[in-house]
Amino acid sequence: MSGARGEGIIELDERQVAILFTNRALAQAEKGMGKSVLGVVGDLGNGQAGIGDVAHLLQAGMEAARRDARAGGRPVTLDDAFEVLDQAGFSATVTAVVGAMAAVISYSREDGEDRAEKNG
Repeated sequence: MSGARGEGIIELDERQVAILFTNRALAQAEKGMGKSVLGVVGDLGNGQAGIGDVAHLLQAGMEAARRDARAGGRPVTLDDAFEVLDQAGFSATVTAVVGAMAAVISYSREDGEDRAEKNG
């Protein structure tokens, strides 16, 4: 699928955790955090974002990846996200989350057309 979409993988000892961000997933994260994703990205850049913010972003990304994979099962909880955060560590989690989010935040239709031309 083309469009505003950013994917990432968080490596754990026993498994890989897929994350996916779309505009819908980012809106879900905003709802959970009660603040804008762009504000949180700025806060991450200046060291003001909290661990809870990262966990909410991670939860939204994990849930979007679960739905996209049509894996079934129960929805990803905030506790699930904290478990991954605990295992992977803050820095590795932030790197994966921000990288995947950046693809969505910076996306423009013209970029997608350029990629299609290069791949076609």
